[in-house]
Amino acid sequence: MVLKLYGWHKSTYTQRIAMVLHKKQVPFEFVMVDLFKSESKTPEYLEHQPFGQVLYIDNDGFILYESRAICLYIAEKYANQGTPNLLPTKDVKSRVMFEEASFIETSDFEVW
Repeated sequence: MVLKLYGWHKSTYTQRIAMVLHKKQVPFEFVMVDLFKSESKTPEYLEHQPFGQVLYIDNDGFILYESRAICLYIAEKYANQGTPNLLPTKDVKSRVMFEEASFIETSDFEVW
């Protein structure tokens, strides 16, 4: 089963995941969630994304719905394909500096 990315094409969260999928050369199916039709609020959607927000992935029944967690999952699960070393692995200092930058981006640069 091909990985499915459920999202809104203009969402920076959706674009973030699509970029990582492309970098890691992971085939995926994009499933558009139309926010103007409140598709993220349907009971079927809420079964997979309990906050009713865009987005989530379904990777052969494994569901994730937080964009940074999804990116980490993709980078680690598909570490041996596509662009190498999306995540630092050499030492703990490199890894926590990466995480620090991610937390800063989350807290200070995300546009609502």
